[in-house]
Amino acid sequence: MNQTPDTDERAARETIPPSPRASSATDAARRALVNRPSLSLRLHIFLVSLLTFFFGVGVALALWHNSQGVEEKLGFLDIANEFIIELQQARRFEKNYFLYGTNLGEAMDNTMRAREILKRNAEPLRKVAGERSFAVMLPHLDRYQELLARLEVMDQPGVRPDPEVKKQIELELRDHGHQMVSFAENLVHKEQISVRKAMASFRGIIISSLLFLTAFMLAVSWMLRRRIVGALVRFSGYAQRIARGDYTPITPARRYKDEFCDLALAINGMIDEIQSREEVLIQSHKMRAVGTLTAGVAHELNNPLNNITLTAHSLLEDYPELDDAERLDMLGDVVQEADRARRIIRNLLDFARESGSQVEPLDLARLLAETINLAANQIRLSGIRIEFNATDNLPRVHGDAQQLQQVFLNLILNAMDASPKGGKIQIVVVPADEPNYLAVKVIDFGSGIPEHIKNAIFDPFFTTKAKGKGTGLGLSVSQGIVAKHGGRIQVSSREGQGSTFTVLLPITTIPADIPDLHPAAI
Repeated sequence: MNQTPDTDERAARETIPPSPRASSATDAARRALVNRPSLSLRLHIFLVSLLTFFFGVGVALALWHNSQGVEEKLGFLDIANEFIIELQQARRFEKNYFLYGTNLGEAMDNTMRAREILKRNAEPLRKVAGERSFAVMLPHLDRYQELLARLEVMDQPGVRPDPEVKKQIELELRDHGHQMVSFAENLVHKEQISVRKAMASFRGIIISSLLFLTAFMLAVSWMLRRRIVGALVRFSGYAQRIARGDYTPITPARRYKDEFCDLALAINGMIDEIQSREEVLIQSHKMRAVGTLTAGVAHELNNPLNNITLTAHSLLEDYPELDDAERLDMLGDVVQEADRARRIIRNLLDFARESGSQVEPLDLARLLAETINLAANQIRLSGIRIEFNATDNLPRVHGDAQQLQQVFLNLILNAMDASPKGGKIQIVVVPADEPNYLAVKVIDFGSGIPEHIKNAIFDPFFTTKAKGKGTGLGLSVSQGIVAKHGGRIQVSSREGQGSTFTVLLPITTIPADIPDLHPAAI
């Protein structure tokens, strides 16, 4: 059996496998989007068009039927008026005959023409006037014609009519003529009223149709606006949310699916791709930060390695002359310096290790202290002094420690690059001016940011550093990480006086899966 294009498209959509990179949340959203009854916009528009067509056909049939009735009534009025004219003309000649003895033949001719009209239009007259009215009118006409014929015989040369008989015929002629004209005029009057009613009904159908059509089109416009414009507004909101770093999958809010369901599935797939690529970007930027730290780590490792080497050589050379206490003391120095080197390397490896996002309650002050400690070697080499202050008893935030540490390390390294040798950097953790937020401020007193590039510093690949010194991804990646945690980064700077980067993070008391904090729906 052949399938329609809509059926083929629907079947293809429902059998699309999820992306290999799709998360469990995206896969659940996909199933929820697909497993709904379908009511596409095309079907909606087709049904509306079909209803409009049937409504138009119904109105047209009603108007046609009404016009047919009016046409029949107007035809009857034409016939009745023609019949009345012939009767009235016959009656005028009848009066002339009784007054002046003339025009009897003309009266007979008009009567015959009236009879011919009845015979020629018997069927429409019976249909409109009714069989009973037609049956009443015909005997009057027959009798009227018969009386005129008797007068015509009595008017022959040599015939002397009885005045009393003639008088009786005159009275009877007047009675039948009056009856016929009155009856015909009453029928015309009734049909005129019927025609006016039909025309009023005609106008009523038109006005009612216009009112109904207006209401119907308003309802259809409202429904289509709700389905199309409302969906476009929602998807605009989804785009803005994704741009802020909130990658919550779009889930269904309606009982049916339509073309926007396909768009939602595409966006959910795009979200998975963005998250995957963002993770790669974050990790690559982390590796760059590791490279920056390596110089300081290598320099710092030289100290414990030199101490271990010197102590080991002394122990080898003077071993026979040393007592047990001196030997143990020297071995303790070796172990202590080896632990020192191991801690340095472990901190660096912990920071560089790639791991899945793990949301947990975090002490920002402690996290900042660990980050400063991680960069201590680089700080020492640069000759810059770090002043760190944190308000006591700060509430915790929920987030991924490694990702936030990457943000803070990036801001500290940027501040070091902007600061002169021997300068200082202030790092402060305080409650933000905005309720339910904590603020981490990284303040340097370096060259500052020119006003004309301040709006571009968060753009990917934008950098003011020399070629080979930076990729321009640090602030962009950091902004994405902070947005993913429900926060934002603010910057204030004056050229030649330094810059302040402020990271705002929301205070939370209930652990939550960051990607599912803001459910979206279509």
